[in-house]
Amino acid sequence: MRKIYYSGFLALFLSVSIFAQKVEFEEYDLSNGLHVILHQDNAAPVVTTAVMYHVGAKDEVKGRTGFAHFFEHLLFEGTENIPKGEFFKIVSANGGSNNANTTQDRTFYYETFPSNNLALGLWLESERMLHPVINQDGVDTQNEVVKEEKRARIDNAPYGKIIYRTGINQHIFKKHPYKNSVIGSMEDLDAAQLDEFLAFHKKFYAPNNAVLVVAGDFKTSETKKMIQDYFGDIPKGEEVTRVNIKEDPITASVKVTEFDSNIQIPIKLFIFRTPSNKDKDAYTLDMVSSILTSGKSSRMYKKLVEEKKALQVLAFNDSQEDYGTYIMGALPMGETSLDDLAKEMDDEITKLQTELISEKEYQKLQNKFENNFVNSNSGVQNIANTLAANYTLKGNTKLINDEINIYRSITREDIKRVATEYLNKNKRVEMDYLKTKSE
Repeated sequence: MRKIYYSGFLALFLSVSIFAQKVEFEEYDLSNGLHVILHQDNAAPVVTTAVMYHVGAKDEVKGRTGFAHFFEHLLFEGTENIPKGEFFKIVSANGGSNNANTTQDRTFYYETFPSNNLALGLWLESERMLHPVINQDGVDTQNEVVKEEKRARIDNAPYGKIIYRTGINQHIFKKHPYKNSVIGSMEDLDAAQLDEFLAFHKKFYAPNNAVLVVAGDFKTSETKKMIQDYFGDIPKGEEVTRVNIKEDPITASVKVTEFDSNIQIPIKLFIFRTPSNKDKDAYTLDMVSSILTSGKSSRMYKKLVEEKKALQVLAFNDSQEDYGTYIMGALPMGETSLDDLAKEMDDEITKLQTELISEKEYQKLQNKFENNFVNSNSGVQNIANTLAANYTLKGNTKLINDEINIYRSITREDIKRVATEYLNKNKRVEMDYLKTKSE
């Protein structure tokens, strides 16, 4: 049986490796500092143009939180050559789709068009970079949009404070700006003056603080000329000083309670501070998450959900540029108490800290990450995002091909060591997330 198992695994491993084709790309800089990455794939007549700015919620100052996310919306308002409210209409009228998103570390804008509209995609992003209209009317409009988003996704949504971290970040970070949520404070946005928005834009939304990615069906020489024509004359901004704030280590378990009137079932959460996404240990923690809660064969699912102690379990590592956050938790079922869930979760952590996972479980884990790697590089839109993020947040564009080797190098001993070092009772926040104060 052992022979058959290894042979089957080897065959599956080889089949995955065959399809995990290398992502070819070229990168260079314009004279104004804009970093350009080109990935040519002529298999389908589509192309993605994307710009990632190295600015996120962590770059905001005290009393003015929410600016980066606000600009995600504001820079769709219009430009000197695009009337207010027409950005999305232009994209859809030309057969494309577009969107944007913001994290603690970066803001990402993208369009995907039929490849004969590449020039339009480049023009739209150059307009956003060079000619945005930032006035009081646009600020007032987007202020209401952001408030409605906060009401819909956080204030009135079950578990919204967990999903969007407004109820978590301030407990695990005390000094670093990660303590604030990406959506920020509505009071801060209300108090901000127009000149503060203008100053924020001038500081962060310059070509030397951005990367442009073109991925898909295009001709390289023509595309390079268009990029130079559309972006080459955009003035370079001042050099951005990066956040460099160190957190003191957590040395004793911190117990907190948060309340959410939108929920019916409470949650027990363990929250740990983890290393930067550049650290190999962050990759190892991804594997720890998979062991605990990925699929019906995972440890916490079998121990808690199958045995009717929990309705749902979760464990994930959210690695970011400066620090990461590891969150694990469970929703109780029946008469199970939050204290019971805490004990069960601690038991699973202890097993990881004291016992090597089996060879069989390890091989299954490696195979899963091979498949994840293949899927992450499917489609030009995904590839554009990965290329931009690897360059901006990890300083290594080549990780789009090499990152899988980091996962392959992780050993069973690494998993045990990392679980011991980071999932430590004395280094965590333990949260009871309840419906009301009487619960």
